[in-house]
Amino acid sequence: MDNDLQINHLHSRSHYPCPPRRLTERFAASVEKILSDDMRYYHFDFHKICGHVHFERLCILYDQMEDFLIKNRYYLMNDKGEKVETQIGIVRTNCIDCLDRTNVTQSMIGRKMLEIQLQRLGLFDADESISTHSNFDECFKILWADHGDDISIQYSGTPALKGDFVRVGKRTTKGILKDGWNALMRYYLNNFVDGTKQDSIDLVQGNYIVSLSRDLAPNLKKGGLETIAPFPVVLGLILMGFFFSLLSLIRVRNDYWQFPLSIFWATSSIATIKYVKANSRAFCNRPRLHKPTS
Repeated sequence: MDNDLQINHLHSRSHYPCPPRRLTERFAASVEKILSDDMRYYHFDFHKICGHVHFERLCILYDQMEDFLIKNRYYLMNDKGEKVETQIGIVRTNCIDCLDRTNVTQSMIGRKMLEIQLQRLGLFDADESISTHSNFDECFKILWADHGDDISIQYSGTPALKGDFVRVGKRTTKGILKDGWNALMRYYLNNFVDGTKQDSIDLVQGNYIVSLSRDLAPNLKKGGLETIAPFPVVLGLILMGFFFSLLSLIRVRNDYWQFPLSIFWATSSIATIKYVKANSRAFCNRPRLHKPTS
């Protein structure tokens, strides 16, 4: 492609955590060196402008990029099989994982471009849009939402966040609650499961070559405390401690000796939490097959 439009959805405000802000600053500094008529860069702070529910404000971004989309066209072939038009530009969108905010933005771009194409083919009038055809609108939303979920599941282990806007066209209470659950699941999977997934990817991609003499010898050892007590086991012990503490506290009225037991179980759970926090990296599930050289 001759032309490229870069859209960055990361935070820029100073009170946000440093990593996203640094990524924004360094990415912008890198792109600025090659900016031209053929290379554009838009920083659109998605969370600042759209928040958690006002995704319709993406129209602000579309107004800025509309001329680029029209100028760089799309592929068109006539009924004789002859090429009438060629796409000469792309839009590259990113957020922190290129999954959630990215999917919302790309679905908006896809919708707008499809409407332009249908109008040119004479299937839509100038004032028609996909949303004026309920069945078509529903199919488009489901197709794009399922597409985003599949990519997200492969990468993060959960469906895409903010998927309710793509799927039904608005933010819903159910969607917000689902996003909260999926965010927690991503945190768990990323820290305590994804090391094994990365080992699988390295095997498939050939980054790690199996050797009979090496891999049939002593088993590869897990690092740190993960060998002694994987995090799910430790979490179970913590919850069990709090459960017995509460149970003993309930029985104090009939047996005062239950109070020291309640203190013991609660203290054990709190001490375990502090120990896990102090040694958090040792409990993470890390890749064990392939060690990048840099």
